[in-house]
Amino acid sequence: MTLQRRTLLAATAAVPFAATTFGARAQTTDFPNHAIQMVVAFPPGGQADLAARPTAAAMERILRQPVVVQNRGGAAGAIGNAFVARSAPDGYTLLMALSSLAVIPEAEKLFNRTPPYTVDQFTPIALVNADPTMLAVPASAPWRTMEEFIAAAKAKPGEIPYGSSGTYGTLHVAMEMLAAAAGMKLLHVPFSGAGPAITALLSGQVQALASAPGTLTQHVRDGRIRVLGCWGKDRVRAFPDVPTFMERGFRDVEFYIWAGLFAPAGTPAPVLTKLRDAVRQAVQDPQLVQAFTAAGAPVAYLDAPDFQKFFEEDTARLLRAVQRIGRVE
Repeated sequence: MTLQRRTLLAATAAVPFAATTFGARAQTTDFPNHAIQMVVAFPPGGQADLAARPTAAAMERILRQPVVVQNRGGAAGAIGNAFVARSAPDGYTLLMALSSLAVIPEAEKLFNRTPPYTVDQFTPIALVNADPTMLAVPASAPWRTMEEFIAAAKAKPGEIPYGSSGTYGTLHVAMEMLAAAAGMKLLHVPFSGAGPAITALLSGQVQALASAPGTLTQHVRDGRIRVLGCWGKDRVRAFPDVPTFMERGFRDVEFYIWAGLFAPAGTPAPVLTKLRDAVRQAVQDPQLVQAFTAAGAPVAYLDAPDFQKFFEEDTARLLRAVQRIGRVE
């Protein structure tokens, strides 16, 4: 082959590569140039949904492109989480996740099953809020304190039904953590998300629920739900009269339902920077602040580096809890 022909072939082969590189660079520099979908791996009405909608609205105003919330519920969040994990890492598919993001893969290992996704398939963008879980019962329930509830559960093992967002979901892990510490057994009734679980609590289908303050606040104000305890280190500002389990002597009972934004791993750094900047501005947006505050879940913002550290520490605590719970058939 002549030198001239080799040079021509090399130049021809380089054209698609150059075009692809240029196209990728162009997509990065003009990001976003069309709508972004923000996936919530649960039905409407839960903590992730309550965090996603004001955040999406604020980001839409900042990025000047639609940011559309899509609810993809099921399997305690695994379906929506896996969908985002498999999505193109271009910044146009994001996940507003809860702490169960790390729990689900670990729970699958207990059954020797292949996880639907792994945590390293996601890149953190920002934490937007984080609240201790609250123990709620119907206002018609006979229990006025956490001690009364625990005593009743011990007197009737496995008879008091409680709702959750799905097996090994955030609400399930929190309640089983308490059950193990208190030496009681409850009847687990899983639902597709916190929204349906709260509906079941209001209707009397279940008698207890571990949930975030934001999803309970309005129902407490309406006199339909009573809150008995808190899984945090400190009392929740919106519920100053509700004691923590830790202050009542349950030292291993600590659980937070946080909401954070993630992108698929491999998303280009310039795109992540734009998304981080958008969230940083969004959490200062008066409409978002008002929405979060009204829901009883004030902004708790952490940018990507600090969120990554927070996520790793929280994950370690949750995985220990899952291993203690073991297999739940």
